[in-house]
Amino acid sequence: MIKSIIEDIDTALAKDPAARNRLEVLLTYPGVHAVWGYRIAHFLWQIKLKLLARIYSNWIRAVTGVEIHPAAKIGKRFFIDHGMGVVIGATAIVGDDVMIYHDVTLGAKSGGSGKRHPTIGNQVVIGAGARVIGDISIGEGAKISANMVVTKSVPARTSVDSSEFFAI
Repeated sequence: MIKSIIEDIDTALAKDPAARNRLEVLLTYPGVHAVWGYRIAHFLWQIKLKLLARIYSNWIRAVTGVEIHPAAKIGKRFFIDHGMGVVIGATAIVGDDVMIYHDVTLGAKSGGSGKRHPTIGNQVVIGAGARVIGDISIGEGAKISANMVVTKSVPARTSVDSSEFFAI
């Protein structure tokens, strides 16, 4: 657990040029706090304390402005810069070394059961205000520009900065 906390702090230091030291990140980074809160809620979800997991994740949302469903699956060294307005749905899968900015949604196209949210590969960067919607895949190393709405799968190492990945 301590190793994971240090890894998250070091990730913030590496990815945010405004981060000055570990203590500052530990005490003042809501995106990091949201990830830690998610990890606790996810643990509770896995051991079948689902109501407690939802209550805890709602408290984390109120404190950080970041909503991550406890059933989502998120990898290592996940960094949310600024955080406010981020929403990650229940069936979302996020790989390792992913960075997202504020106001990003990893959402569903419709209700129902089954996989409804995106799968994000390793080393993906998703810009502020982007919406990645539906059961689609974002390939390893892809970059999604700010304010993009992505509704089609994106190949690995692709930059999304046009309407090519919109559903029409």
